[in-house]
Amino acid sequence: VQLQASGGGLVQTGGYLRLSCAASGRSFSRNVMGWFRQAPGKEREFVAAITWNSDSTGYADSVKGRFTISRDNAKNTVYLQMNSLKPEDTAVYYCAAAAVRFITVVGESYDVWGQGTLVTVSS
Repeated sequence: VQLQASGGGLVQTGGYLRLSCAASGRSFSRNVMGWFRQAPGKEREFVAAITWNSDSTGYADSVKGRFTISRDNAKNTVYLQMNSLKPEDTAVYYCAAAAVRFITVVGESYDVWGQGTLVTVSS
């Protein structure tokens, strides 16, 4: 059971990136999927999450209106479209899966984690 995050990189302020998280080993089509991030010297924080059928999404206030989470269950993949990036978005981004029905922002609710992908936004 593995989650593989990709799509990170270096981008200028105001730019965009799309992160992908591909699942392998089993289907995560019934899981809530989330994105978290951890900046240097800071604690991990919730970014966004989506229910198994995409009927509900949740975002941190800091990314609301700029980031969009989506998923393609047929491809066992979840995405994070990040627009209008700011230097404070610089962090390692992790995708995770939670065996719950509703959106949760609590990291401990997620039991499978990917390895992370680095996003660096230059000013």
